Amino acid sequence: MRSILDIILFALDLYKDAIIASAIMSWLIAFQVINTRNDIVRAVWNFLDALTTPMLRPIRRFMPNTGSIDLSPVVLFLAVLLVQNVIVRYIYPYVF
Repeated sequence: MRSILDIILFALDLYKDAIIASAIMSWLIAFQVINTRNDIVRAVWNFLDALTTPMLRPIRRFMPNTGSIDLSPVVLFLAVLLVQNVIVRYIYPYVF
């Protein structure tokens, strides 16, 4: 059972990295540092967007409109951290 929890924790770590990469890439696209007309950039952006948007969409519905600043990745990142801490502190020690 611990190995399953280790896999879940590893997947959550990868998801945190995807959230950070998606946020940074959105900034780079917004400031026109990188261009989505490039095939590689578009493929990476579509992959990250497909990975993070399903979890960000419900958060964006409940977040107040702050103009051009999107705080939903921060909320999702904190939620993933919360889930990881709950697993590590309350579930992992009691599983054999």
